[in-house]
Amino acid sequence: MKLLAGLLLIMLTCLPLPLNSYAGNTVSSSTTDVSLKNEVESAIGKGLTWLAARQNPEGWWSQQEHPALTALALMSFQGDPTGFYKKKYADRINKGYDFLRTAVKPDGSIYIKDVYVNYNTAVCNTAFVVAGRPEFEPIIKNARDYLIGSQHDEGEAGMADSPYDGGIGYGRTDRNPDLSNTVLALESIYYSRYLKGEEDADLNWEAAIKFITRTQHLPGYNDEKWASDDPYNKGGFAYFPGNSRAGDMTLPDGKVVPRAYGSMSYAGLLSYIYAQMDRNDPRVKAVYEWLGRNFSVDENPGAGERGQDGLYYYYHTMAKGLSLYGADNIKLADGRMVNWREALAKKLMNLQNSEGFWVNEKSARWMEKDPVLVTAYSLLALEMVWRGM
Repeated sequence: MKLLAGLLLIMLTCLPLPLNSYAGNTVSSSTTDVSLKNEVESAIGKGLTWLAARQNPEGWWSQQEHPALTALALMSFQGDPTGFYKKKYADRINKGYDFLRTAVKPDGSIYIKDVYVNYNTAVCNTAFVVAGRPEFEPIIKNARDYLIGSQHDEGEAGMADSPYDGGIGYGRTDRNPDLSNTVLALESIYYSRYLKGEEDADLNWEAAIKFITRTQHLPGYNDEKWASDDPYNKGGFAYFPGNSRAGDMTLPDGKVVPRAYGSMSYAGLLSYIYAQMDRNDPRVKAVYEWLGRNFSVDENPGAGERGQDGLYYYYHTMAKGLSLYGADNIKLADGRMVNWREALAKKLMNLQNSEGFWVNEKSARWMEKDPVLVTAYSLLALEMVWRGM
């Protein structure tokens, strides 16, 4: 059974989630820890209060030239599980959206500085979607069309004859689309599909799936020679075909392969879900099994000495990926079942600063020394956790 369209407003801030066969095969927790849920709610409130105080008078957060940072903050407020802080800071939220609107370009892209255009467009567009405001619909539709037009296709049109065909990178001229930008674009395109008219172009989903598959270690499906079915990498994902931000590893037979790692493996799972892949597809099953074998809330698994790099991005993609997959418990390599929500909630609450914010103390990679960015990631993760408790 494939993912079906739905309007279930849970888990991912206010996003309409797919009603799907993924949720039908969950392993449910036997009890709900009410006190833990209350603690999570308190941590969210403290984080939102801190975030509200850090808004610039002009409406943006952290860096004006990167509106995606403001968009992530806005999604954190939209995801407020009780609605108290969303109501309390309604004026700040409106001011944030007013700023985002200044970044909207006539061609549908959304950015201030001409860098990371697709990234900013995708994240900002999703923020417009979760607002649920009809006046934003022209912006959403145009941004959706822009992202669709950014899908990589070199060589013969539509033939996926390049390893990068079907993916989406930081910008339209990016020669190396990557899974991180691709999953954000797929998310935006998927959740804005309600605005697609009969005559409107759609993403080449078949090519997108081909690109995703070519980023996964799974010979027989990935036609790239670097793909490996060794016990560690099988089912996991790299950053883009043949390249891993976690570095390479040498297998016992001497073959050098890009190392699979946690954040991109969750991005791979999410990408398959947005592409409405069957949960019983071997590619989906393989990545879910990799995530269980390598489950951790202490590091971005697979990254070795770089395990603290992108840690909070990893937490965010974990919460989103496992929530959408429909898993309450996840099976570890030793066969034990772990309640991932409880484990992630306790970890994030322990990492929260007494003032209410989060920041990556051990790694500055991918802007994780920015407390606004990291606080938004953490809040979005905890909000998804709270809704599943």
